[in-house]
Amino acid sequence: MTEHRILHIHGRVQGVFFRQSTRAEAQRLSLTGYARNNADGSVTIEAEGPTAALDALEAWCHHGPPAARVDRVEAGAGALEGYTVFDIRR
Repeated sequence: MTEHRILHIHGRVQGVFFRQSTRAEAQRLSLTGYARNNADGSVTIEAEGPTAALDALEAWCHHGPPAARVDRVEAGAGALEGYTVFDIRR
């Protein structure tokens, strides 16, 4: 079953290759969607795919790439958008 998950990652998550690392992890998990920086210094990820793959991505987001410091991850469901790739947005 395909689901849509919205993740908001807080901490030192900009300028540490978080979006690029998220894209690599999402592609490894065969997920589609995007990652983008927010004005408040957080990162938003919207991803679609099987529940188990989304759970794995969410778990990965709790630590992120080596230079990141994740303080908090907020997760919620969203409506399916039908993404075909995983992009990085600005």
